[in-house]
Amino acid sequence: MGTVFSFDVRGGEPAAVRAALDEAVAGLHRVDEVFSTYRADSQISRLARGELTVDACAPEVAEVLGLASEAERVSGGWFSTSYRGRLDPTGIVKGWAVERAARRVAAAGARGVSVNGGGDVQVLGTPGAARPWRVGVSDPLRPGGLAAVVSAAAAAELAVATSGSAERGAHIVDPRTGRSAMTDLVAVTVVAPRLTWADCWATAAFAMGSREGLRWLESLDGVEALLVTSGDEVRCTGGLARWLG
Repeated sequence: MGTVFSFDVRGGEPAAVRAALDEAVAGLHRVDEVFSTYRADSQISRLARGELTVDACAPEVAEVLGLASEAERVSGGWFSTSYRGRLDPTGIVKGWAVERAARRVAAAGARGVSVNGGGDVQVLGTPGAARPWRVGVSDPLRPGGLAAVVSAAAAAELAVATSGSAERGAHIVDPRTGRSAMTDLVAVTVVAPRLTWADCWATAAFAMGSREGLRWLESLDGVEALLVTSGDEVRCTGGLARWLG
């Protein structure tokens, strides 16, 4: 998927956790093989060319496309699996894959799991007694700095996902035009229980722009967000403060 993944696992029976970790890593490689739009022989590339049907693909393809369809519905079309007229579900795949990997390790008995995929993080459980997971949010306008620190002290599971132009340039597409989204935002960070959705909502809100994006994010249950504009203005949803610390 063109990025780095890291695992932080605490507690559990070592052999069982190690086996689950190996399975999770193998699963991430499998996701890349199936969903990579850079591989001509991947199932998603072949599906886009009409060489395969969804039924002929791995079951995960139908699962991801179903989730993407729901994301498109909830976002009113601002999240899309079409990239410049071609099937491309990568906007949901990474978050879904990271969340799935984290849950696989947690199911093996780990007390706490944190999986980071290119800066998008899913945490489950706790790293230790009275010690919550904490996730730093990069400042898009000040390389090396932090815009905020999110604490999972109040939740058994929490995800933090950021979409923006600071690191990868104008790669987010406005689904209405098929061209790069030209908004007043440089980054949107979403906090939610599941990374699958946090990743989608951050992407959709970025394409909307700060005013519409903030209004829409405020309407979603269990979702909080921090938006940074190109003018260095920070806008937050009303309940974000409870997750900071």
